[in-house]
Amino acid sequence: MPATPAWPPRSAPRLYVEAALGPDAAVPVEGNAAHYLLSVMRVRDGDTILLFDGVSGEWVARAEQVRKRDLVLRCEAQTRPLETVPDFWLCVAPIKRGRIDLVAEKACELGVARLIPARTERSVVDKVNSERLRAHLIEAAEQCGRTALPDLADLTALPALLADWPAERTLFFADETGGQSMDAAFAHHPGPAALLIGPEGGFTPAERALILACPQAVPISLGPRILRAETAAIAATACWMARNGDWSSCETK
Repeated sequence: MPATPAWPPRSAPRLYVEAALGPDAAVPVEGNAAHYLLSVMRVRDGDTILLFDGVSGEWVARAEQVRKRDLVLRCEAQTRPLETVPDFWLCVAPIKRGRIDLVAEKACELGVARLIPARTERSVVDKVNSERLRAHLIEAAEQCGRTALPDLADLTALPALLADWPAERTLFFADETGGQSMDAAFAHHPGPAALLIGPEGGFTPAERALILACPQAVPISLGPRILRAETAAIAATACWMARNGDWSSCETK
């Protein structure tokens, strides 16, 4: 007797929507999202699509009222509840376009709860295209199976970020002058945490002093080699996830 195929199929397109999801909810889709479903994925009436809104978990929907430029997706059942992501923030100095996009994409895939662009004295970029970064976060969430979209904060000057730093959250920062090994630092501070990565030129001495004056700050070393800002952000986030995040509790099924 042949095995019953998995439902919904893993190959079903997955889409983030801002409309509220629920039993029998009708979600109109147009614009770029409709183009993706209709022209790229060749969705037709009755096809299955997976939806998530960052609030209600993941839902399976059926395509209906399919036209040339728009369609409606009808929710049928919840496939997964809203996930609980590790309480980890990534604070990064703005870097060149393409590289900051990569950081946003990988931060989402790795399970970061909040991404905070932090302006520093040596930042080569003084503006952040929040709309573009959010689009990268959404695309990454669609592809990696996240149901909770990472929060994207506004660009914040480093002094302001530190002035309002939560008392209960450890702030690990990549200190080029040396610090604890990541493994030791992460092991001694298992609670809510954040990682602060500087710009291409590193933190200025005044900024380093300001960071160290923050009671929650813990300097860490990223190894014997000089890393690009995007490499440092991705690598250190992965190490934290392996030690204190949801990687440590995952089992292969």
